[in-house]
Amino acid sequence: MYDLVVIGTGTAGTTIALNCRSKGLKVAIIDSMPFGGTCALRGCEPKKVLVEAAKTIDSNKKHENKGICVTDRVYMKWDELIRFKKSFTEPFPKEREDSYINAGIIPVHGKAKFIDKDTVKLEYMKTDKKNTNSHNDILKGKHIVIATGAKPMNLNVPGSENVITSDQFMDIKNHQLPESIVFIGGGYISFEFAHIAARSGVKKITILHRGKQPLNHFDSDLVNQLIQKSRDIGIDILLETNVGRIDKLVSDGKLVVNYSTSLESYPSDNPSSTLKTDMVVHGAGRIPNVEELDLKAGGIEYTPIGGIKVNEYLQSISNPIVYAAGDVAASGGAPLTPVASYDGNIVSHNILNGNTSKSNYNGLPSVVFTIPPIASVGLNEKEATKQGLQFRTNYKDTSSWYSSRRVGETHSGFKVLIEKESDRILGAHILGPHAEEVINIFSIAIRLGLTVKDLNDPILYTYPTNSSDVIYML
Repeated sequence: MYDLVVIGTGTAGTTIALNCRSKGLKVAIIDSMPFGGTCALRGCEPKKVLVEAAKTIDSNKKHENKGICVTDRVYMKWDELIRFKKSFTEPFPKEREDSYINAGIIPVHGKAKFIDKDTVKLEYMKTDKKNTNSHNDILKGKHIVIATGAKPMNLNVPGSENVITSDQFMDIKNHQLPESIVFIGGGYISFEFAHIAARSGVKKITILHRGKQPLNHFDSDLVNQLIQKSRDIGIDILLETNVGRIDKLVSDGKLVVNYSTSLESYPSDNPSSTLKTDMVVHGAGRIPNVEELDLKAGGIEYTPIGGIKVNEYLQSISNPIVYAAGDVAASGGAPLTPVASYDGNIVSHNILNGNTSKSNYNGLPSVVFTIPPIASVGLNEKEATKQGLQFRTNYKDTSSWYSSRRVGETHSGFKVLIEKESDRILGAHILGPHAEEVINIFSIAIRLGLTVKDLNDPILYTYPTNSSDVIYML
């Protein structure tokens, strides 16, 4: 019997396991994949390596004829970039496992499946002599935490076996990416990877999105600016399109994406349009990774899309010994690494001290790492209006500002929502250089209930920086 069994070795699971072990609990942690989770191995960390390379290419291009002379072509060698990326990811699973062992946590490589409310059965993925628990295929816990993250959703279209995921995209070993790529879905993954591909020299890039606006959690005016920027660098974005099937040609191995541009005709056995391409990438969203856990056997209520149903303490509403954290929990938090870390601290506190810490996602920032990035925190105009708030909106295209011009950025802007009576910051939305950093200032403001005066009068910002632009946004 363990005090705590954690399923998942990503940010949330690791935070909980280490916090609880530090207070003397007997802890085991399980994963069927290499230890480390999505962010460290397949998500934000390795993706950012690719983004930085793309930014280098982009910066060279923007500064041509502005005092910078490039005597030879600056280009991306994809295979070398992937090798560099792997210098971060390949050592990580062992480092994480060693950190568990050094802390006294029992690491287990295997698939976990519930067979009772407090018991999981293990299916081992490989023989590992270092696995100190390999003789036992049943684990019981006084508490069990599910932190298994998310996985790509099923596309449910014929030929989807020809589509690669973002994980596979980041491990392509070719010297260069192919000449043409189609991304299905208009979310984070598609936009970020399309911007990387455009700077790597891919000649034809297309994003197919079902809705009227991609990146629908972000401000529509700034998204429209980003769409124009994307099109300017060669990314074709087709909205209100639905993929019907994906065929692979025997003659040359290329793929044909069959799609319709009418929502009413979906699904259709005879899509009206086609795109011939070298590669199709899944960017149509992710769902909680719960399919193989047999949650029903554990008495754990969940929905396939929303995840495990939890209360404000991140405790299962149907099985009180079970908690869920990160992408797998239907908690109201976004599927982001900071949320996983935050959830991990909430859950570990409640396991150790009883349910006294509640989740609060107010002021949670979100970023799409395109070039330039788009960032958002707090309320947008529709949400603020729906809540009956009286507010003013500061909105401006900032492409003529020095902070954009000096780096050659032609598409940038901001929108800030300010409550009329209190002058409180309600929401902030930024497109432009270093938006991913500047948004943190607004996140702090919203989380602490700060006003325009709090961000303006007493603050001396370094200048000239993108952060110093904040005073002109208020």
